[in-house]
Amino acid sequence: MTTNDPVLPTIRTAIVGASGYAGAELLAILSAHPHAQVVGLFGSSRKADEGAPTAADLFPRFESLPIGALKVEPFSVDAARALDLDAIFLATPHELSHEVGQALVDAGVVVLDLSAAFRLSDRAVFERNYGFAHQFPALLAEAAYGLAEFNDAQIDKARIVAVPGCYPTASILAIRPLVEAGLVDATRPAIVDAVSGVSGAGRKAEVKSLFCEVSMQAYGVFKHRHRPEIAEHAGIATIFTPHLGCYDRGILATIHLELVPGTTEAQVRAAFDAAYANRPFVRVLKAGRWPSVSAVERTNFCDIGFALEGSHLIVESAIDNLVKGAAGQAVQCMNIRFGLDETAGFLAGSPVAGGVA
Repeated sequence: MTTNDPVLPTIRTAIVGASGYAGAELLAILSAHPHAQVVGLFGSSRKADEGAPTAADLFPRFESLPIGALKVEPFSVDAARALDLDAIFLATPHELSHEVGQALVDAGVVVLDLSAAFRLSDRAVFERNYGFAHQFPALLAEAAYGLAEFNDAQIDKARIVAVPGCYPTASILAIRPLVEAGLVDATRPAIVDAVSGVSGAGRKAEVKSLFCEVSMQAYGVFKHRHRPEIAEHAGIATIFTPHLGCYDRGILATIHLELVPGTTEAQVRAAFDAAYANRPFVRVLKAGRWPSVSAVERTNFCDIGFALEGSHLIVESAIDNLVKGAAGQAVQCMNIRFGLDETAGFLAGSPVAGGVA
């Protein structure tokens, strides 16, 4: 979305969960954004961290920047209200986003929620996958799913945006155009095998994430929480197997689809081109080229490549799990919601600042 108004808004923002990897990416992108101002940082806890750390204390890459001096405060809805915010980013556990989302919306703040608290439309499916009952059915029904390439009309008016998960983003962008074009045999499930860097597990200390312990392996087989999200928003039953990769950031997804007999490679490319011709962050690669993590890391791009043999299609997609899979997508949604060009703050898609530490 673009605006013809030469006087663009300054969006007052705050980040909850600023001490995590996604929170740090949000801070990096927003600090360079021409129309956003970060006026508050909060942890995911209501208790102050020892020593009241600044952003630069937690992430030294912010040391020389003005935002590096911002303290990460304990979070409360009242503290957020006091900042006179236009938008707030919740890079928080699902339970906290669920608990505070309604109060923040009622306070007139646009909520961009990076958790899964408002992504699934079916409350029973949500409870089965996240372990607690959803208590805000009206807000759940109201929430816009923040996959900008398909839902910008809903995001444009939303009070709350459910920013998609990283695995679902990589998967849905590769599947949905083909489903909507009627090219996929809907009687056969999409099979998604995806590998994520270790930052996808968050910043908490776990043995399996330690440098000397991390290993390429599958996890959450047949029961990963992102499976129903992919199925709902891609529009097809899905078998999803995630893998932990021995690198810090990025996702590479390999997707198998059975197409309607007679479907050609040209039809597949036409479906992708129709979906993404005017979308700046999805790049459909030339025949014979394949996505890579290195080509998209620290950017908001999703790269897609594919090959067809008979009626069997293999699609690969690559994103940075912390950018297009989290913080960058959230800022893209903020841009749309406040009438800005969706690339604002991304320097025409060039790499965002910093890394995971």
